Amino acid sequence: MRIADYQREFQDVDTLQSSPRQIRNRARPGRMKRKRPRAQRETSAGGVVFRRAPDGEPRFLLIRDSYRNWGFPKGHLEPGEPPADAARREVAEETGLNDLVLHGPIRVIDWYFRFRGKTIHKFCHFFLFESRRGECVPQTEEGISDCAWYSPEEARRTISYDNARAVLEQATAMVQALAHVADGSAPEQPA
Repeated sequence: MRIADYQREFQDVDTLQSSPRQIRNRARPGRMKRKRPRAQRETSAGGVVFRRAPDGEPRFLLIRDSYRNWGFPKGHLEPGEPPADAARREVAEETGLNDLVLHGPIRVIDWYFRFRGKTIHKFCHFFLFESRRGECVPQTEEGISDCAWYSPEEARRTISYDNARAVLEQATAMVQALAHVADGSAPEQPA
């Protein structure tokens, strides 16, 4: 058997183990595999708003969206708008609360979903805000049907999405740390 016949025999074995697409691509040199379209990236921002009850315990504001899911106010960034500003604006629009104190970023979460035949990879920046006064009023024209204050445990049970629960856990820890700083019981930092 000549070397060329030997190579042809092994090439046929490769062909038998190949998919029809691989065979077509091998038959047309220079043709590239078709890639799946990448997910379209979207960025939004949201606010975790808390208020202290008369007993000093924090209460967290949740909204019910047009899908009847409970979560935090959030929405798209306007062109050139910083995430913290967008979070403040979205909280004000969706809940009517304007007098908000920003305490800082909590975390960024991400998820994938399909919308109008496209895959979207959404990133949402969450910030911690404190509201000391004002009535929350749901933005019904945007599908927000309710907004209510919950204790951390009630909020954890009410929130519809696991990744939003993780945001709540981190926000709760931040609120507890703020309380320790306010009452002077914060642990001393080593020098």
